Formats: sequence, C-alpha cells, structure tokens
Amino acid sequence: MTGLLKITKTEGPVTVLYFEGTLDGQSETLAVEHVRTVQGAGARFLLIDLHGVDMVTSAGLRALHTIYKMFTPNEVMQAWQLEHPDETFKSPYVKFSRPSSGVHYVLSIAGFLQNIAMYPDLQDALNSFAK
Repeated sequence: MTGLLKITKTEGPVTVLYFEGTLDGQSETLAVEHVRTVQGAGARFLLIDLHGVDMVTSAGLRALHTIYKMFTPNEVMQAWQLEHPDETFKSPYVKFSRPSSGVHYVLSIAGFLQNIAMYPDLQDALNSFAK
C-alpha cells in the first residue's frame, strides 16, 4: 500500500498500533498525535506493528524517535544505565514488529534497533513485554 498513513489499534495490557502506508513528512504529525492520544488515555506499553508500512523517510524516523521518547522516561534510561554501564538500553515500553525488509534496513542503519526491540512476529513481540 502506498499513500498516507493509516493507523488502527487494539487495546489490552499492551496497546498495538498498526501502521499502514508511508511514514513521512505528511504523516509525521498524525502518527505522533495518535500516539499522544493513546498515551493520554492511559497506555503504558506500546507495540507498533510496521507490517503495512512501505516507506519510512527522515521525517518518519523523527516521528518514531518522538514516540520512543514519549514512552521511555529519561529517568528510567538514566537509572538503567547507572546499573548497567557497559550495556545498551532497550526500551521496555515501546517495541516494533513485522517490518518489511526495506523498513527494517532503514531503522537499522538509522540506529533505532540499538534501543528499540524489533520482532518478526506479532505474538512474540506481545509476549516480550513484562507481565
């Protein structure tokens, strides 16, 4: 699917947002505002399913970075880094699943996968959240 971003969601202990379309400058605000609404409604854990995303631009990366920062409190990162100074922090609050190989490549070279866990399977991603 090519075109503007479409977002659907399922709720539960982990809110799952299904992104479909292009994550770019035209859809950046939509993505961030949708996540802000979900967070404002009380969501604490977020899984973004990227199965339907055909392209991520630099503006799309900025949106994903903003979402990561919204769901990953700075004090949590700092506390974790004090306890694990030689390890890389992975957010326990926001994760990605099922990207296409092209989207996975973009996220990888942009450094996102260093701090955000990525899962090839939706159920494995859901199971990875602390209960």
